[in-house]
Amino acid sequence: MCFLHNFSPHKALLWNNSDITVRKSHCSTPSGMRGILTLFLMFLTTQSLNFYNLNNDITEMLNSMDIYVLPVMNPDGYKYTWTTNRMWRKNRSSSKESNCVGTDLNRNFDANWCTKGASNRPCDEIYCGQFPESEPEAEAVANFLRSHKDSVKLYLSIHSYGQMLLFPYSCSNEEVPNYAELFELVQEAAMKIRRYYRNNYKYGASAKTIYVAPGGSDDWAYNLGIHYSFTFELEDRGRYGFLLPPSFISNACNEALLALKSIALRVIQKTQPQP
Repeated sequence: MCFLHNFSPHKALLWNNSDITVRKSHCSTPSGMRGILTLFLMFLTTQSLNFYNLNNDITEMLNSMDIYVLPVMNPDGYKYTWTTNRMWRKNRSSSKESNCVGTDLNRNFDANWCTKGASNRPCDEIYCGQFPESEPEAEAVANFLRSHKDSVKLYLSIHSYGQMLLFPYSCSNEEVPNYAELFELVQEAAMKIRRYYRNNYKYGASAKTIYVAPGGSDDWAYNLGIHYSFTFELEDRGRYGFLLPPSFISNACNEALLALKSIALRVIQKTQPQP
């Protein structure tokens, strides 16, 4: 975890975490498609440190909110992609019910847990676990957010792939109360990516844009009271999928940073008193 701050006790919090499933690319650099997520979060950290007081957007973000960055939410699964199976998705927990290993952490949060779009079979890739927050990784993130729920204003979960900017709900087709507001934020961010990088991102509510996926951290965070909750799906659209070539890394990071800044600055305007 990386904590960026300027020692002000009165700022809002922004939480960033990488996708909690992992799949590593087979390429010539020590990075991967799920590795691109960690690379982006370290890129965000580096840009924030290097361009504070030099870039207006970054300076305003850091003056207005503390940013928590969790580069890897699934460390055991991530390690396994380097040693054994680069396309591994789940964590590496064992189950008393089966010889199959792992729970899909993207299905382990208490948001319509283990309903349509998840599986209760331990051998399946979208196995939801024995109960909500049964996995220590999910429980740790949930406990942190619960303890900071009054100050966390913006939650971002970084995934790949698909080139999408998404918001709740993933767990159902129900529209959240501030649907129009969230739609406007992702639409604006997608338009900026198109303008500056000539790349198209889909945007909208997750269930309507991709598919129904219960038990996600973004929906859980929204239901906790963090009503600016988003998921980014980074490059590409599917030609390379999880096996993204190294030549795509720079664009993927810059596009995601542009979207993050666009949304974060709007959230700052909406949640903090203006002078």
